[in-house]
Amino acid sequence: MTRKRWWIGAGIAAMLVVAAVIYYVYDPATMPFPRCPFLMLTGWECPGCGSQRAIHSLLHLDIAAAWRYNAMLVLSIPYVVLLLVAEWLGRRRQSRLYRVLNSEVLIWSYFVLVVAWWILRNVINI
Repeated sequence: MTRKRWWIGAGIAAMLVVAAVIYYVYDPATMPFPRCPFLMLTGWECPGCGSQRAIHSLLHLDIAAAWRYNAMLVLSIPYVVLLLVAEWLGRRRQSRLYRVLNSEVLIWSYFVLVVAWWILRNVINI
């Protein structure tokens, strides 16, 4: 690993730690965190609406509250972790995990799930 790449990784890790501390300490439900522009303009929730509150709840190990705020975020965590592991293992090795997680079928399937989540949360208010 080159020194530049190591510093970039360290910088990203530091920013994630700072963000986690902020979301742990401050509750987005009661603090002036950024609001969803799509929700403000249309009155409809986007697929990411509730993610800030869900992250706060997850950091406090309140999975039920996180699920109520944004179930898709909670369900996506294992997939995102697997994507990060596959990326960490490296593209050069072309591991089977990397190929499967980045396959066109899986990516399109995930896209369809997100769109279905978007529609269902606005139509039947889940």
